[in-house]
Amino acid sequence: MILPKDNLRSVRGPEWGPKWLSDGRVLLWTAGAVLALALAWVLWVDAQIRYYAHRDEARPADAIAVFGAAEYDGRPSPILRARLDHALELYRRGLAPLIITLGGGDPTDLHSEGGVGHDYLMAHGVPEPAIIAETESDNTEQSAERLAVIAHANGLKNIIVVSDGTHLFRIHAICEHDGLVVYTSPRPVKKSIPREQRVQRLLHEIASYTAWRLKLH
Repeated sequence: MILPKDNLRSVRGPEWGPKWLSDGRVLLWTAGAVLALALAWVLWVDAQIRYYAHRDEARPADAIAVFGAAEYDGRPSPILRARLDHALELYRRGLAPLIITLGGGDPTDLHSEGGVGHDYLMAHGVPEPAIIAETESDNTEQSAERLAVIAHANGLKNIIVVSDGTHLFRIHAICEHDGLVVYTSPRPVKKSIPREQRVQRLLHEIASYTAWRLKLH
């Protein structure tokens, strides 16, 4: 059977080719743009983390705040001890008359990071009236919020915050959001950290900072 030319289009079906290709290009461009934006964000956060990790802003202030790390049955872990030792050095330099130790603990534990920090500082010659121990916070964001409460209650206008270098960009951002004026001071690193561990810390901070920013919106 010979069909009229006018009927050929209906027999072949719709001309899907060019439209399908066009839709595919749009999807590819969209995916590419999203990936480019995500990469740019990661690179920007990474640059900020590295900047704060190598910048010591320590100067005269109203207080020094030590962000918590693990404690082992009433003894500070090596990381927490290094942070406390750095705070001690700043205190002995006369940069601030008060040290605030931050960090809670497991509800079943007898000790908290803030409490262990308090006891460690006292054992190293800091008088008890010069220490405030915060023992309720469970993470960086809560520690910053509790620090803001303590600062406002005690009329503290500016604070030196001490932690690991990679931690300080996120701390600075959260504290600033909570209305605090803070100067970051990374604790010294006495031995080289394995590359894998450095990468893990960076990825953790990038993810944590991104999650915090997304929560704000």
